[in-house]
Amino acid sequence: MKKIYTTIIIALSLFYINTTAQVPVVAPAQKKPVLLSGATIHTGTGTVIENGAVAFSGGKITFVGKVSDFTGDRTSYEVIDLSGKQVYPGLIFPNTNLGLVEISGVDVTVDTRETGDLNPNVRSIVAYNTDSHVIPVVRSNGILIAQIVPSGTLLPGTASVVQLDAWNWEDAIYEADNGLIMGWPRRSSAMARGGASTYPQPSASAGESAYDRNVEQLEKIFTDAAAYSQIRKPEDRNLRLEAMKGLFDGSKTLYLNASDPKGIIAAISFAKRHGVKKIVLTGADESAWAVKDFLKENNIPVILSHVHALPRQEFSDIRLPFKLAAMFMKEGILTGLTYATPSYGYNLPFAAGQTVPYGLSKEEALQTVTLNNARILGIDDVTGSIETGKDANIVVSTGDILDMMTNNIEYAFIAGRNISLDNKHKQLYRRFQSKYENMK
Repeated sequence: MKKIYTTIIIALSLFYINTTAQVPVVAPAQKKPVLLSGATIHTGTGTVIENGAVAFSGGKITFVGKVSDFTGDRTSYEVIDLSGKQVYPGLIFPNTNLGLVEISGVDVTVDTRETGDLNPNVRSIVAYNTDSHVIPVVRSNGILIAQIVPSGTLLPGTASVVQLDAWNWEDAIYEADNGLIMGWPRRSSAMARGGASTYPQPSASAGESAYDRNVEQLEKIFTDAAAYSQIRKPEDRNLRLEAMKGLFDGSKTLYLNASDPKGIIAAISFAKRHGVKKIVLTGADESAWAVKDFLKENNIPVILSHVHALPRQEFSDIRLPFKLAAMFMKEGILTGLTYATPSYGYNLPFAAGQTVPYGLSKEEALQTVTLNNARILGIDDVTGSIETGKDANIVVSTGDILDMMTNNIEYAFIAGRNISLDNKHKQLYRRFQSKYENMK
């Protein structure tokens, strides 16, 4: 009976949420060419164009430059005067559970993982909920692209890249199943200060043998997958091994998480030994900095996820999380940023902005959440910067997008579509503002 009451309460709560705030309608395809004129354009490549113009048609950017250099027929364009405003590439949110979790405390709204340690064939994209109320909140702060990853232990599944304005997961796909997630087992179950990673790793609480058993499982499945990838037409399809084939020809990236310097070296060495072509270190922090030379030598990009957090070690510089992006980039290591908690993912631009007083220029900080993330995800040929030929994923702000005091997103375009910036927060604000105005 208690379980029935709990279920009823949850259902009523979700009904209340859905009736008091609605997800904005998906924007239609771009019909007419658009010209954004007079703004300061931050291209994402480090170049800033004053009194600039951006034109796009059919979802693709056709012109970027000075207003005075634009020679097109303005009468055929929808011209938007953006004098005094700032134009940026759409921000990219990698390594997140966005769309897989609605209310973390309600199990039925959490769809981040499957049972078992080895699930490389599990596709996070099919669980992606485009009707999540979290997505419009994140989107309204300039984040237009996200990499959706599963949670789990050793091999929880594949990641996909989505655009954040879609009717269903098929429409949302930007790059499907282009990455495999791996968590390297820990030798100790103890957690350092700074919190857990995006996806938990198997603990070795039962002793050293537990670590060895986990590594042995990974050895077997990677050995089998490498051999399976050499078979052109296998008689019996193995879905797990099929999902891993792309690791050995470079069509998929291995996104790995390891909690300590020794684990990082062991995980990367393991992947290299098995012939994995592309590797990215996620959840990077000061443990990754301890092995920076190894990362640089092996050309391993990093994704930092704890800028707004305490350092991992108690003896570390309290400002170290703010400094790491600049430290890695000065070493020549490709560095991107994410945000550890998807429900607070709208803080991603501010996390990037927090790196500016600690070594990065504003344009370099912008790159950590635009072009650098696009390069890490392998989508920089179509997005991540404002350049001719790329998708028109563009954000317009009245102020600095990296500054929480002045960030104010006025327009956002995904593939040229002028998307809604409304969200649950804004709807509830208007609702209760109206209530108190009527009481005057």
